[in-house]
Amino acid sequence: MLVDGMALLFRAYFATAVTGQFMINSKGIPTNGVYGFVKHFLTAVSSFKPTHVAVCWDMGSKTFRTEMYDGYKANRPDAPVELIPQFDLVKEVVEAFDVPNIGLAGYEADDCIGTIAKSAKEEANVKILTGDKDILQLIEDEISVALLQKGYGNYLVHTKETFFEANGILPRQMIDLKAFMGDTSDNYPGVKGIGEKTALKLLQQYEHIEGVLDNLHQLTKGQRTKIEQDLEMLHLSRQLAEIKCDVPIEYNLNDAILNFNHEKVMDKFAEVEFRGLQRFLDLKELA
Repeated sequence: MLVDGMALLFRAYFATAVTGQFMINSKGIPTNGVYGFVKHFLTAVSSFKPTHVAVCWDMGSKTFRTEMYDGYKANRPDAPVELIPQFDLVKEVVEAFDVPNIGLAGYEADDCIGTIAKSAKEEANVKILTGDKDILQLIEDEISVALLQKGYGNYLVHTKETFFEANGILPRQMIDLKAFMGDTSDNYPGVKGIGEKTALKLLQQYEHIEGVLDNLHQLTKGQRTKIEQDLEMLHLSRQLAEIKCDVPIEYNLNDAILNFNHEKVMDKFAEVEFRGLQRFLDLKELA
């Protein structure tokens, strides 16, 4: 199981921050995001019973994508002040489980997840735990994605078959879908005036961007004009949308064997002043 650490941490943080429940401990450190992260993490371990687990992280906001397009994610506000100290704290807690924290400057967590997933699928069935639909592009026969839903322990699990059933395209075609329609959360426009419905139709008919461009003469005048005017942005958007699966990270599958020491974890919980997580630990006794 590959865990998108940022997706879990942010989801947990904002679920409680909205009502001001920052859970500040005696050292003055807010812990609400980390506490919720642990609940998500242990609930998923209990649900999916993985043999190996690793958690992947973004390593700063500057990546090869921001170098390619300076507007990339430029619409995102700075992290809330109460969340900032939790970035290091959550990694410490993950370490207490003897689970590897993986990340590389210049790349996003998605790129690390993609790289490991494509490599590990030769030896294992890979499940990716995230709340981020961008990762659905990685789905293959041996790679599935569990999308976090509302609350804890609720997942929408997508395989190649369920993804095609739901969307009418293959997971890989999601890259070209986002290239056409853009992504408001990542702040790149795609082709102005082409939305999801039209983009899906084009990809179902012509398979990929090249297929669409080879058949421009068959498109409506409006579609053709829009694509021709935004051709450069279409190609750039595809590069931004595609998860890199050849990131130069070093990892060892054996380091990710899930076999945590109950006492070590409880000591960390006591140090951070977490209460009430014991029952989540008991869901999967691995001590």
